[in-house]
Amino acid sequence: MPVLHNRVSNEELKARMLAETEPRVTVSFYKYFPITNPQAFRDDLYVKFEQIKVFGRIYIAEEGINAQVSVPQSNFESFKTILYSQAAELDGIRLNIAVDDDGKSFWVLRLKVRNKIVADGIDDPTFNLSRVGKYLKADEVNQMIDDKETIFVDMRNHYEYEVGHFERAIEVPSDTFREQLPMAAEMLKDQKDKNIVMYCTGGIRCEKASAYMMHQGFENIFHVEGGIIEYARKAKEQGLPVKFIGKNFVFDERLGERITEDIISECHQCGAPCDTHTNCNNDGCHLLFIQCEQCKATYDGCCSAECTDEYHLPVEEQRERRAGRENGVKIFNKSKDHPLRKHRSEWAQERKDA
Repeated sequence: MPVLHNRVSNEELKARMLAETEPRVTVSFYKYFPITNPQAFRDDLYVKFEQIKVFGRIYIAEEGINAQVSVPQSNFESFKTILYSQAAELDGIRLNIAVDDDGKSFWVLRLKVRNKIVADGIDDPTFNLSRVGKYLKADEVNQMIDDKETIFVDMRNHYEYEVGHFERAIEVPSDTFREQLPMAAEMLKDQKDKNIVMYCTGGIRCEKASAYMMHQGFENIFHVEGGIIEYARKAKEQGLPVKFIGKNFVFDERLGERITEDIISECHQCGAPCDTHTNCNNDGCHLLFIQCEQCKATYDGCCSAECTDEYHLPVEEQRERRAGRENGVKIFNKSKDHPLRKHRSEWAQERKDA
């Protein structure tokens, strides 16, 4: 029986990926459709993708599949053949090809079975995921942005919106998608007569969000087909004005795709114009934050002087210090209320008032 999971260290796998010379293609896709045996589906797909050296992150659930992967260019047609033949619902599925891609997005293949491919907090048995809003192609998105009465709603997290978003788009200020759904419905409850366009990175969240809004009694609901990734690719292919400003946050090693040259966010440490996300180098922290090159040098890629000091301690002492706090508030914390962001927000307001 083949091994159905990775047994090599992350360090070695990353080194192997960086040493590769063949170009890779970063692609994302999703599909809501019933999968009766997610574990068997997962195991079969793992064997097939592992054979053609697909890397990436794939979630399987009874409600469908969600994936972000990196594929060797020479195996791309084989990848599509495998995917399209895996289930009738996947035949010809839309593939979102990365816009700004060096092929170094993933270094290991991880397939996981989950309860849902997008955690939504919905437990209403009458919720109909198949009743979604109308899809919008790139030219239609631009037309609706130009209509000042249309409301654009960003269904991504705060740290994604911060570095890039569509013109006039409103943020639903929350840390998780499950929080956003009822919050969006509440924010827009008096706007049910207007056209509402929802969007996200690749389409998976805004598709479910559009179904949720329809379930809440909204009728004029639209969502961007393929999300920001597909919109940007099609807009550039068709020579359309690009109405998304800044950078599109992505959940892989790149942490962002450059859509336009606009920088609309600031370094969380000094306030300089910057939209480069990083994770704190301190293994006891790994906070996701925005850091400019100057602060990166000053703090050695850490989020604070405290973390810089800890980062330079002997490895054993670092482990002793973080023992018992691995699940503390700073570990991989992306919250909009994290002290670093609160400090930056207050600092920015003080500068504005000066």
